[in-house]
Amino acid sequence: MKHTQGLGLALASLTLAGGAMAADLRLDGFPDYDSQLEAILGGFPAHNVDMLMNEHGGHHDKLKTNLATGSGAGDVVLIDRNFVGSFVNQGGFVDLTDEFAPYRDNFAPYAVTQGQGNDGNQYAVPVDLGPGVVYYRRDYMEDMGYDLDEVMTDWDSYLDYGRALKEDGILLIGNANAVATAYWNFNVEPGNGLYFDSEGEPLVTSDRFKRAFELAKTVRDEGMDGNISEWTEEWYAGFREGRFATQMSGAWLLGHLQNWMAPETSGNWGVSNLPDNTYGTWGGSFLAIPRQSEQPEAAWDLIEYMISEDIQLAGFQNIAAFPAHTATYDNPMFNEPIDFLRGQRARVLFADIAENVTPVEPHEGDQIAESLIGTALEQVLNDGMDIDTALANAERQIKRRVR
Repeated sequence: MKHTQGLGLALASLTLAGGAMAADLRLDGFPDYDSQLEAILGGFPAHNVDMLMNEHGGHHDKLKTNLATGSGAGDVVLIDRNFVGSFVNQGGFVDLTDEFAPYRDNFAPYAVTQGQGNDGNQYAVPVDLGPGVVYYRRDYMEDMGYDLDEVMTDWDSYLDYGRALKEDGILLIGNANAVATAYWNFNVEPGNGLYFDSEGEPLVTSDRFKRAFELAKTVRDEGMDGNISEWTEEWYAGFREGRFATQMSGAWLLGHLQNWMAPETSGNWGVSNLPDNTYGTWGGSFLAIPRQSEQPEAAWDLIEYMISEDIQLAGFQNIAAFPAHTATYDNPMFNEPIDFLRGQRARVLFADIAENVTPVEPHEGDQIAESLIGTALEQVLNDGMDIDTALANAERQIKRRVR
């Protein structure tokens, strides 16, 4: 799940078992999971819980240091999907294979796989998912006579839609990098990881990455994006003002759009599969127990509570955190129309994607590779670097930094 940035370090104690007892547990995380915890922990009387919330990047930097030094981490930690592969193989988390076994079959298989180490054991448990989708402006789609199915037939038809919109002064997307990110994340070859093959060799000069870069470069070169950095005030304004017609993201973006980013645009939005009916995941969160915790059994009690059906549904209601627990998908809530999306029953689409994503093995070098590929993409889009050169440079750096 993607979370808003900029919240500083905050520590809140929730005394749940009565009296003035010292907290038993601490959960380290990032916004806006604090909103979910504040809403649900009143129903968890087994232990006292402290929350230590830091902004998204700072939280993961701190956790990396905590794991390296063997001290300073909470009893339970929240981990973004983009970081879980690099963390689970460092040996710093409790093996939860046996504890999670009774629940495993009720969780999205691809997310279960993402929380496993190279040894196949479960070190991180999925708590929410990010089914990959396209949010689109209905007033720039059906209201202007375009057919959604035709637009999303494949990536070329999607770009043709952008070219047509440009003639009316409408941008296809805020930033072309989202197009590339979607393509390389959602078209992984069977047996490969996102950035590495089964032997640990980088894949970043493969046709998948070249095609992703080519799509983004076409969008940028033809003036179909605004070159607007995501998660900035200008990006938020773009949603409110209708500057761009689509945004590729996780299902969780709905919560941000309707709650604080652009609530006044209610009814102007719809959501769709990605072009070429591609299934993939965009974000997601995991819970893990650092081995340095002095109370791992109590820490598991908290995780067990947070992955229960009722609490998974509560997270969906409170912060639009899409449940990792697939048994929740039969809840009547999933068939309810969503006013913000002009009555679309979008949660059915989210669930279909979540149940059809192919598992992708994480690699401890994923975080490094993602950073270097992001830099290479910026060099292509903003500096005019040749695609093959940028990818070859990234491959060399990945091989040097990932041993």
